[in-house]
Formats: sequence, C-alpha cells, structure tokens
Amino acid sequence: MIFASTALLALAMSTDAFAAAVGKGTALQKPRWSEALRTGTIFGVMEAITPLVGWALGLAAADYVRTWDHWIAFTLLLVLGGRMIWAAARKPEKAEVEKPSRHGFWLLAVPGFATSIDAIAVGVGLAFLSVNILPVAAAIGFTTFAMVAVGVMVGRVLGSVVGRWTEGLGGVLLIGIGAAILYEHLGAA
Repeated sequence: MIFASTALLALAMSTDAFAAAVGKGTALQKPRWSEALRTGTIFGVMEAITPLVGWALGLAAADYVRTWDHWIAFTLLLVLGGRMIWAAARKPEKAEVEKPSRHGFWLLAVPGFATSIDAIAVGVGLAFLSVNILPVAAAIGFTTFAMVAVGVMVGRVLGSVVGRWTEGLGGVLLIGIGAAILYEHLGAA
C-alpha cells in the first residue's frame, strides 16, 4: 500500500473519533492538554488494534463482521449520546462548576471502541489485498491519536461558548456519528 493511500485511509478512519472527541471535550471543565493526550492515546490505541483484529479474523469472519459492525457501533453511540443528552437536560444552570476535569477510562473506552469498529472491517478487507497490516494500523492509530487530542481542545473552546448544553451537544454528535455509520452501511447494502 503506498504512502498516500495509507495516509488517506488513516485520516478517513479517524474522522468519527475526532467528532466524538469534540463532544468529550465539551463535557469537561476546561480540559488540559494532558487530558487531550490521554484521550487521544485511548482512542488511538483502540483504532490501531481494531484493524489488527480484523486482519486476524480474515476471510472466515468477514461476513459476520460486515453484518453487525454498524449495529454495534450505532447502539453504543446511541446509548452513550442519549446518556449525555439526558445528563445535560437534568443539570442546573450552574453546571459549569460541576463539570469533571477528566473522564473516567470507560467513558473514553466505549466511544473509542464504538468509533473504531469499522476498522475491523477495514482490516478484513486489507487481508484480502495481502497488505502489510502493521504500518497501516500504526498510521491509523497515530492519526487518530493526533485528531482526538485536537478534538478535545476544540471541544474546550466550544464548551466555553455554548455553556451548559455542551454535554448535550456532545451527545447529539455521538448519536449523529452512530446514525451516519448505520446509514452508510445500510445504504451500501
């Protein structure tokens, strides 16, 4: 696989993680770069591992992965996004003070996993093409790391502008990502 193809694939695989990271950044009280880098690491590692999993599944599980990946991603993002919207609607006006300074591991791992499920199918597809998966997975992971770290900081700016509804906005973004994944897969069928 040539460098340009790898770079474009890595960029495409990390765009949904970027949008989720913006939502995560809006839900925090002025996130610092250390939290942005931590979030980027969690998302990036997951995004790098999932094409390897897809590669390992290979031809035997290709049909199963393609059949269910979009439903799994949609459900996870719908539940997490709905939870964020519900929490934003229940918060009082002074919710800015109540925002956490960092997310727990699982609040990052779930959307990190959900936005990386499509990379399993990419890994399976690359197995068909006999592509060396290691540099591709590393490129996807590093690009996701960088885009998510920036996304969290973009969310910081949006959080200051939008106020208490930022967590709800993040929830809407996650549900939108899930719906886009579902639409893309069902529209292709």
